[in-house]
Amino acid sequence: MSLLKRLLPAAAGPCRRNMSDIRTVTLIPGDGIGPEIAVAVQKIFAAAEVPIAWEPVDVAPIRNADGTMGIPQAAIDSVNRNKIGLKSPLMTPIGKGFRSLNLQLRKEFNLYANVRPCKSIEGFKTLYDDVDVVTIRENTEGEYSGIEHEIVDGVVQSIKLITENASRRVAEYAFEYAKNNGRSKVTAVHKANIMRMSDGLFLRCCREAAEKYPEIRFEEKYLDTVCLNMVQDPSMYDVLVMPNLYGDILSDLCAGLIGGLGLTPSGNIGTDGAIFEAVHGTAPDIAGQDKANPTALLLSSVMMLRYMQLPEYANKIEAAAFQVIKEGKVITGDLGGRGKCSEFTDEIIKKIESM
Repeated sequence: MSLLKRLLPAAAGPCRRNMSDIRTVTLIPGDGIGPEIAVAVQKIFAAAEVPIAWEPVDVAPIRNADGTMGIPQAAIDSVNRNKIGLKSPLMTPIGKGFRSLNLQLRKEFNLYANVRPCKSIEGFKTLYDDVDVVTIRENTEGEYSGIEHEIVDGVVQSIKLITENASRRVAEYAFEYAKNNGRSKVTAVHKANIMRMSDGLFLRCCREAAEKYPEIRFEEKYLDTVCLNMVQDPSMYDVLVMPNLYGDILSDLCAGLIGGLGLTPSGNIGTDGAIFEAVHGTAPDIAGQDKANPTALLLSSVMMLRYMQLPEYANKIEAAAFQVIKEGKVITGDLGGRGKCSEFTDEIIKKIESM
């Protein structure tokens, strides 16, 4: 029996609800500490009686006919069927033929926008106070298109692919996100002064999107300028939208302002569904030791609930988690405490049950 099945609660809250009200969510337990933090989220959801039925799937890579490794068809079918997923961290094996499973998932389901809110958590002190920034990253192309080759020995060319369709789509999503979440400003992050055609195309799409949302302030900033400003005064920025590589770098920088990837939620939004995930590593050195911090995956699941238009459950779970962290009595080692993952989870459940 798998760790996931052994740790599942015997009876979940949704079982007591009308079955027609329950939404099925694909659950990717992941590797390393992934199954442990996935179980923590499931237990918390059960305590909050969230109307969710989980469908766990295995995404361990299988060998394709061409020798490359890919996602099992059963996992693909599950996400296509449910249109929504929650994913713990995955490990990509090192070796020829192995590609990042995270990248494969984004491409398979056309998850074009990666959204990462980075907000200071009360009670967990960092060098910065009152950080509240959202990075929105184009998630399907740019330098991560995987187009590269060796021209001659010792000379490798890597192609940065920027398309009008993908740029316009993520730009419009950023403004729509700002509008729907009470945000006042969108900043397009670019290097169009150097990459005039590729980043220039992205920037043009952002300008055109801005014209459709006159109530949202719009500005354009170079990537290096944003990095400089961000570590000086994060309050200068609100919502940032950018091409793939810049977003990968800048979203991690912003996570560092609030305490790291262990506290940062993430959502990958597609045209017909979404996958929410913890973006930290699999931490194999502490796997199975009940030391993992489930906060990032839990806050990602809160994002998922809001995406599913279940804000009352999202607000309750988020408030309980933040209250436990603020009190600081039962928190995990990475947060400065001595609590186990299971103890931290149980403390959040106690808060939920007292609300």
